[in-house]
Amino acid sequence: MPANETFLILGGGGMIGTQVVRQIARNLAPRRVIVASLYQQEVREAIEQFEREFPAVDFVGFWGDVFLRTEWNNQDRRAHLTRGQLLDSAERRAALYTDLFGNLDEAYRASQLSQLILEHKPDVVVDSINTATAISYQDVYAASIVAKNELEALASRLATGAPPGGAGAPNGPAETARRALELLLISQSVPQLVRHVLIIHRAMAEAGTRLYLKVGTTGTGGMGLNIPYTHSEDKPSAKLMTKTAIAFAHTGLLFLMARTPGGPIVKEVKPGAMVGYADITRRTIREHGQPVHLFESQTESLGDRLVLRRPKTSFQRLGKLQMVVVDTGENGVFTKGEFEAITHQRQMEFITPEEIARHVVLEVKGSNTGFDVIASIDSAVMNPTYRAGYVRHFALEEISRLEHETNSHSVALGQLGPPELGKLLWEAHLLKLRCGTLSAVLEQSPAALAEALFALVQNDAALRQTITSLGLPVLTPDGQSLIRGPTIRIPEAPGSNSAALTPASLERWAAKGWVDLRPSNLERWRQRFAKMQREAQRLRGRGSAAITREAYLGEAISAGAVVGWIFNNEEGAYRIK
Repeated sequence: MPANETFLILGGGGMIGTQVVRQIARNLAPRRVIVASLYQQEVREAIEQFEREFPAVDFVGFWGDVFLRTEWNNQDRRAHLTRGQLLDSAERRAALYTDLFGNLDEAYRASQLSQLILEHKPDVVVDSINTATAISYQDVYAASIVAKNELEALASRLATGAPPGGAGAPNGPAETARRALELLLISQSVPQLVRHVLIIHRAMAEAGTRLYLKVGTTGTGGMGLNIPYTHSEDKPSAKLMTKTAIAFAHTGLLFLMARTPGGPIVKEVKPGAMVGYADITRRTIREHGQPVHLFESQTESLGDRLVLRRPKTSFQRLGKLQMVVVDTGENGVFTKGEFEAITHQRQMEFITPEEIARHVVLEVKGSNTGFDVIASIDSAVMNPTYRAGYVRHFALEEISRLEHETNSHSVALGQLGPPELGKLLWEAHLLKLRCGTLSAVLEQSPAALAEALFALVQNDAALRQTITSLGLPVLTPDGQSLIRGPTIRIPEAPGSNSAALTPASLERWAAKGWVDLRPSNLERWRQRFAKMQREAQRLRGRGSAAITREAYLGEAISAGAVVGWIFNNEEGAYRIK
């Protein structure tokens, strides 16, 4: 493992994160360690302690919510925006929605996480944030119930002819229903997780990060659906099951990240027990950030209604509730009884943060601990087989035979995606029909090819009708007309039946999902075929080493093989194992 590296520890002020920082500083001779955590106080306290313990290491602190925009993470504690403040603002709710469902490039540029990574360019990122809890405990279930009730109330009001209320009535039924719907949309777990993974992967790829290691979670501390520990909600807890679902969805996305070229090595360790503990102390008990108070109790007679909450002013306040507790970090604080129960044999039991940190550092060093979940999944999944490759040959021959017998074209439906796939397959097929071989294409000028393919499309009605009926328009050689069917797949315009056409948008759409017969596009095809031929000429004398993703085996144009070559060599869309 290289020495003198920069490490970014997400959640570095937490119970596991602080131990990870200590192990890294003690064993890996880092040049710099960035300690990033949610709260200013925990970051400052952690940095002060680390600097005393490891004076030779350069520690840098960052505090804030890396799931939000940079503009909402003001490093002045007094100007910091809480999630509650964000949700109370219609403008910021709209921004959260845009970051979640809008343009990825814009969300990436606004992201605090991407900016943090690009600023420090860490060689290694250790992510000890409990992402599954942060996302799943926004409680889409409660938000769904509230949204349904508010929308039904609004519908009932409209049915009776009552005014719905609107912009001029901030607390009216329409505005209340709108707020409830917005909260439901932005609390959905899967879209948040997907966008988070896309952003962090892109940032690490741009920063040149060598290794990303996630400290994940099973969601239930290794227990099953029968888990009785539910963060105070009744069992079975839908929120807790969602936490597990998101935890393993995260693992699945990390598995994809690990198989993506150009990014970091990806690992995950996943403790399957309660993690603890950080401290034992007597402290004021808090709930939802507020101190819990003692009140003098009262006795009341039972009737036919039970009032769940009475005004606290009707009870004598005795002071703040204090108790001896075990601080288990993200899990919360437990009393002796709770800690004894949850760690009892065959219950959740527990693992210490120091043990987790030691395994994290061993994995960072390249040791095989046996606890890398991504490596375990990688070794367990079933990969392509020799038999399937053998069968593929016969399947392709049978398809070709039926094509010939039925005088049809089995090229692309446009349902496999991305849209470029259908476009490229049909363009390659037209070149095959007109020219047959790579050399025949290279012998003609782009203009001659454009006119020849245009004539082919015009004269073969069945071919033309098949392409356009599938939603792929044909752009004529002069770039002034489209041959089309009733539907055009590209551009995608949700909620609209038209899109503004400009020279720039025409180029984007033609590249993405139109069969483009302009000479400029045919010149690109000629360049591809020239490169394929150059690689083919290197095959002889190199043995099996010549068979790479850069090689195109053969002279004849085969649409699927050609597009597979394009995805391998132009799009970087290939499997690495």
